[in-house]
Amino acid sequence: MAGEDLEDYTIIKEGEAEILMNVKNQVFYNKTQVNNRDLSIAVLRTFVSKRKEEHEAKLSKRTKSADKASGKDASEPAVVEESNGSALDNEKSNIECEVHKKISQVEPCSISEEPMKSAEGNHRGELKPPKVLEALSASGLRSLRYACEVEGIGKVVALDNDKASVEACQKNIKFNGSVAISKVESHLADARVYMLTHPKEFDMVDLDPYGSPSVFLDSAVQSVVDGGMLMCTATDMAVLCGGNGEVCYSKYGSYPLRGKYCHEMALRILLASIESHANRYKRYIVPILSVQMNFYVRVFVRVYTSASAMKNTPLKLSYVYQCIGCDSYHLQPIGRTVSKDSSVRYLPGFGPAVPQECSDCGKKYNMGGPIWSAPIHDQEWVTSILKSVKSMKDRYPAYDRISAVLTTISEELPDVPLFLSLHNLCATLKCTSPSAVIFRSAVINAGYRISGTHVNPLGLKSDAPMDVIWDIMRCWVKNHPVKAQAPDQPGSVILAKEPVLQANFARAVASLSKAQAKKVARFLPNPERHWGPKLRAGRQITSKHISLLGPEAVSEHLNHENSEEPKAKRPKTDDISDPASSS
Repeated sequence: MAGEDLEDYTIIKEGEAEILMNVKNQVFYNKTQVNNRDLSIAVLRTFVSKRKEEHEAKLSKRTKSADKASGKDASEPAVVEESNGSALDNEKSNIECEVHKKISQVEPCSISEEPMKSAEGNHRGELKPPKVLEALSASGLRSLRYACEVEGIGKVVALDNDKASVEACQKNIKFNGSVAISKVESHLADARVYMLTHPKEFDMVDLDPYGSPSVFLDSAVQSVVDGGMLMCTATDMAVLCGGNGEVCYSKYGSYPLRGKYCHEMALRILLASIESHANRYKRYIVPILSVQMNFYVRVFVRVYTSASAMKNTPLKLSYVYQCIGCDSYHLQPIGRTVSKDSSVRYLPGFGPAVPQECSDCGKKYNMGGPIWSAPIHDQEWVTSILKSVKSMKDRYPAYDRISAVLTTISEELPDVPLFLSLHNLCATLKCTSPSAVIFRSAVINAGYRISGTHVNPLGLKSDAPMDVIWDIMRCWVKNHPVKAQAPDQPGSVILAKEPVLQANFARAVASLSKAQAKKVARFLPNPERHWGPKLRAGRQITSKHISLLGPEAVSEHLNHENSEEPKAKRPKTDDISDPASSS
């Protein structure tokens, strides 16, 4: 690039990659997404090493089975035993993590960039570097960081359907030198069409759109190889969290509820939607990590093909009943299985899960879902990712934030969907709140498990049923009396009943998690004011964007604009009805 051209650009460095940012900001760059990119790099690093381990395990198993077969009968093909093992594995339930691992070891993981090659040729050959697709690349910063920072990565394909973005990406590839030039390629293409025309070609597909990923999911689940990784972000949190339930249903096929757990429900709605798209092609997903951070949700799932394992999908989905009067919620699984001898029958779930009126406060229920009710993290993966992040903390610009999130996730109960809010429980009863330690101790002393959640600092996940939770709160209120309420209030109805369980509030050993006991930071404040999603690329900035960008940024932009433009053509900054400037 010529020297005079550089005057029009600002150099932005993130990790080991640098991009040229046009001063007119024609191509979208959002620095708040550094957390997203760092976490993705951490997961991708772990995926590369796990993929290598799985490949070596498969080769070792194949060698053993070949030796065994040659010992019994030299003329018998070595692959017979393996195919039998695959059939047996596919008949087993894939709900438990261990079974998922068995399936992933038997089913083919990508070992070639060329899907048309025969399976035999792939098995004989060495494991090829993983091929990555970034479907919506904008400036190409994410693709460049993948290429420069993840060891063992292969080709990275960056797509965008905006000409200015592709040109900017190509400039940035050249600007980053030989490694980027050899690994990253940028194309002007519609991501949906490109993914559909490259089925089962990419070991990792990254979807990070501005808004909803729903229109990309169908083609994305087809372009990932068996055992490959799909990373997906959704930033339309207002829709996913119940602001527009009918819009959420049209995009994701699930109805959201506006409970305190709405952000976790958003994660589970997105997972259920991805599973639905995958099922259409005899595929299914195994969640590795699911994160709610800042203003978006981000999920990392592996995609497999198996018609028999796909039958387990209804076991992993549930409807949610949320009481409109109190904090009680209940789950209704869509399906169930019955085992008889060596066969498994798939049947509809038992119902109804709840009566017409809440058994705790007497109010009606709202029904939402279906949501993904199986585990949303693989704890072994989370532990590996966290260990990897801590071992190279200097290489993550957002180390503090992602290590805090991963630490909290590592201590979550994996098999408990959604969570309670202690403050909401107390608001229903109009009582003073016990400390989290006291409440957690009471649950543990009653014989149940309880943990925090990465989604909300005040959220508590527990396998205790709601009647136990309310009994604990009744016992608390007996020791901390409240003012009398109207008899028809939910709190009055709940407190009118005598507790069946006598709560024990003695301090339990496990009432603090390991991170809490060591005083490890788990929830960090935003690094600066107005930390959140910026404007979509190409939007005109006006004074109404102060809440998004901050007054200093808006006034600086408008002053810069005013100094450049003739007075007659200057836009009216206070005209919020201007359609060109709407956000």
